[in-house]
Amino acid sequence: MIAAQLNHLAAGLLAAESVPNDGVGSTSLSPYLAPMKEVVIGGLASLIVFVLLYKFAWPAISKGMKDRTARIQGDLDSSAAARTQAEADAADIRTSLGDVDGERTRLFAEADAQAAALLEDGRLRLAEEIEELEAKAEADIAAAEGRGADDLRADISRYASRAIESSVQASLDDATQQELIESFIARVGASS
Repeated sequence: MIAAQLNHLAAGLLAAESVPNDGVGSTSLSPYLAPMKEVVIGGLASLIVFVLLYKFAWPAISKGMKDRTARIQGDLDSSAAARTQAEADAADIRTSLGDVDGERTRLFAEADAQAAALLEDGRLRLAEEIEELEAKAEADIAAAEGRGADDLRADISRYASRAIESSVQASLDDATQQELIESFIARVGASS
């Protein structure tokens, strides 16, 4: 069949030499209509091309269009989901911002309570330490008074004994001193 069409096409080309020529190019016998052979051959060629396009190209074009539609729909769905997620995140952020002020107030209240507790605890410990230091100071003062009185008594007795010894030595002569020693020895001997 193709061979027959090629023969027919070659015959048409040879017949084209019989078409009148106006010096510019070939023209048909009718200025408005193409020759019937050309219309039939062109129509058949167009019909073959359209059938081949419909049979082979249309499924690929249709599949490409469906894939494109699915891809666009997927993009629309994902953008809608992203928008919903963004709106939810924005609402969470707005809620969190409201909670930030409440949380800040709560944290400041906790910090104030802890500071007050530490201050009170520090005051109590300071008062206890002051009481302990005062008691220790009073004990040290009492001990110092006792030591001072004892030291004073010891100093007085030492000075008194020195004064007595020096006054006795100054007032006694050797004979009186000898008589006192002998009377002391006699008393000690008599008591034993």
